[in-house]
Amino acid sequence: MHSTISLIHMKHFFYVFFISLVTTLSFGGFLKAQEDEGVFEVEGGEEVAPPAPAPAPAAKTPSVLAATDGEYPDVRVEVTELKRASGDTLTLKFTIINDSSEQMSFSYDFGEAGKYHTGDFNSVGGVNLVDAAGKKKYLVLRDSAGNCLCSRGLKDLQPGSRANVYAKFPAPPESVEKITVEIPHFIPMDDVPLSK
Repeated sequence: MHSTISLIHMKHFFYVFFISLVTTLSFGGFLKAQEDEGVFEVEGGEEVAPPAPAPAPAAKTPSVLAATDGEYPDVRVEVTELKRASGDTLTLKFTIINDSSEQMSFSYDFGEAGKYHTGDFNSVGGVNLVDAAGKKKYLVLRDSAGNCLCSRGLKDLQPGSRANVYAKFPAPPESVEKITVEIPHFIPMDDVPLSK
């Protein structure tokens, strides 16, 4: 008789367990369906929307170290980086922004005058740096063929567009913390800070 009672208890236990399991799984499926529909039910029967996802981080825009206008109406330049690099060099990065209604051609306008003028077609080889205190001018570095270590093969800058360009220079002494950036046809930008 004792074994009969145990068997009845075991049957009852498994029956209750089975019903509980089915109920739990069904309710979980219902919640999943509600979640997929974007609705959650909370205590008291009130429906609320799920929390909004966190916004994606905004793309980091480079900070502007210096800016200037020049001879071209509604065209400006923004220096975004002037940084010491390996090999005792300095890298200048800047953006030319064409807010005019005309396209702007690079052609020979930004090349170095004289010996490299022809080779600097559609480049920014004529950009230079001036250390006024040290009375020294730094020209763009060049390879053995005379090509500038700078943006080359630049296309016409269409109205409402911008061009991100660069040029590499020999690095001034460590004591130089600020320098003047000269870009042909633009007003020089004084005291642009150098970073490491």
